[in-house]
Amino acid sequence: MNDVRTVTEADFDDWQRALAVGFTQPPVLTREQLDARRRRFVPGRYLGVVDGGRWVATLRSFEQELTVVGGGVVPADAVSGVTVSPTHRRRGMLSRMMAQDLAAARERGDVVATLIAAEYPIYGRFGFGPATWASRWTVEARRAGLDPRWSGPDDGGRIELLDAEEVRKLGPELYDRFRLGRPGAISRGELWWQEHTGALRTHAEFKEPTYALYRAASGEAQGLVSYTSDQTWSGKQPDQTASVFKLFGTTPAAERGLWHYLCSIDWVSRVDSGYRAPDDLLPLHLPDPRAARITEQSDWLWVRVLDVVRALEARTYDREGALVLEIADEAGFAAGRYRLDASPSGASCTPTTASADLALDVRELASAWLGGESLLRLAALGRVREEREGAARQADALFRSPGLPWCPDIF
Repeated sequence: MNDVRTVTEADFDDWQRALAVGFTQPPVLTREQLDARRRRFVPGRYLGVVDGGRWVATLRSFEQELTVVGGGVVPADAVSGVTVSPTHRRRGMLSRMMAQDLAAARERGDVVATLIAAEYPIYGRFGFGPATWASRWTVEARRAGLDPRWSGPDDGGRIELLDAEEVRKLGPELYDRFRLGRPGAISRGELWWQEHTGALRTHAEFKEPTYALYRAASGEAQGLVSYTSDQTWSGKQPDQTASVFKLFGTTPAAERGLWHYLCSIDWVSRVDSGYRAPDDLLPLHLPDPRAARITEQSDWLWVRVLDVVRALEARTYDREGALVLEIADEAGFAAGRYRLDASPSGASCTPTTASADLALDVRELASAWLGGESLLRLAALGRVREEREGAARQADALFRSPGLPWCPDIF
C-alpha cells in the first residue's frame, strides 16, 4: 500500500503534472504556469501518493472563510486538486488522502471543509453534502423588453468600464462587502484577484474579460461584472453572446443596472449569466422574465461539518426553538447527540444525553446548515428520521434562511 506523502517544494512541478493528468489535461505546463501556481503553495497543505517514483494521486487544501446565515463567517478547509491517475484507481488513495486532510483540518480548528464536486457520487462517503446549488440562465436580450434607447440606470447610478489594475484595487473591498451578506459565499485572497485578472497566468487559456462597475448616485461602488463576448455574425447581422464570468452586487439596484447594461450592448443578442443562485432575481429584473430561461442547474458547494457546536452556533435563527439532534458520522468528527437552543438573539449548542428529536447523517446536516435544503424534504426521502413527531417540521422552520445560499466561485 502506497502511503500518503506531503509535497515539498522540490516535488511541486511533478505533482502539478500529475494533477493535470488526473484532470485529463495535457501534462506539459509552461515555466510561467508552474511558477504562477507555485505562488499558491503552502507547506503541509499539498498531499499525494507516489508509485515507482511518479506522483499518481493529488490533493491540496487552503484556508478559506465561509459566510453563514446571518453574516458570520467560519474558518473552512477548502479542498481542491483531488485526482487519482487512471492507472491507480480503486486502491484507497483518495480515502487515505481525504482522511489525513480532514483530520488535520479538525486539529487546526476548522469548523467545516468545503469543495466543488466534479462528480456527484464521490464525496458523500467522506461526510460531505451539497449545501448550495447553482442555476444558469440564457437571456434573449432582444426579447427582454428593455427600452432600446436605454443608456444607463434610471436611479441616478452609472456604469463605468474598468481595466484589470483598477479591478485589483476596487474589487477586494467591494466583494468583501458582498460576501458577508450572502450565505455560502467564500473569501477571495490576493492571489485570486491576480489570477482572475491576468496578473498571474496559471492557465494557458486565460482570456482578458471586459470589466464594468456599477456606481450608485452617492458615488459608492456597489456592483461589478466581468464578461467576454464572441464575434459571431450571420448574414452580415451580429448575433453575439455576452458570457458573464462573475457578477455580484451589494444591492438589487446594482445587479439590475449591470444586467440591463449587458442586455443593451450593441451586437449582443443573448447573455449567458454564468452560475447564479437558484433564486436569483435576474429574470425579474427584466420587463419580460420569459426572455431568461434556465439552461443548467446543479449542486455547487459541498460542505463537510467538522465541529457541530461551532457550526450551529455561528449562524443565526429567525425564531425560537430547541432540538436534540443525533448526528451519525462514520469518521467520528461530528458524531454525537447535541441540543440546539436557538432564538433571534443567539444560539447555544451543547452535547447531551437527552433523547433525540431528529436523527440524521452529517451529510444531511451539511445540506441543511446554510438553509439550502429542507429538513422536511430530507425526512420525506427517508434521509432524516423523526424520533419525535413533528420534529422535522420544527427543524425545517428553524434552519430556513431568508434566501437560498449561493457560492459564486469555483476552486
